[in-house]
Amino acid sequence: MGKRDDLIAKYADDLANKCGMTADMDLLTKVTIGCGPAIYDADASTVAGSQPAELETVKNNFLIKKLGLKDGPELDAAIKSVLETYGQSERNKYRAVIYYMLTKHFGKESIYG
Repeated sequence: MGKRDDLIAKYADDLANKCGMTADMDLLTKVTIGCGPAIYDADASTVAGSQPAELETVKNNFLIKKLGLKDGPELDAAIKSVLETYGQSERNKYRAVIYYMLTKHFGKESIYG
């Protein structure tokens, strides 16, 4: 197994143990690949849930540009909901896990066809 496979396994574990979800491994793999090289960078691989600028980045670069959603209060509410599911006290909130949960939340799995 390569480094990416190890990370995907770690993300699936987070989904199961911290978020109470069973991962769709095919979708999780595609979301992880979609994150590109960011998954290998310690800072870029996580989302700082307490930083408004970071949450704007998730909204603009992922929800609006990648998933094609229209900006509105429901996007901020979804991000907040996903962060609460992950656990506010959880220090390492992995970007791929958050993107996976947001993809499921909005029913946009088809983006990863």
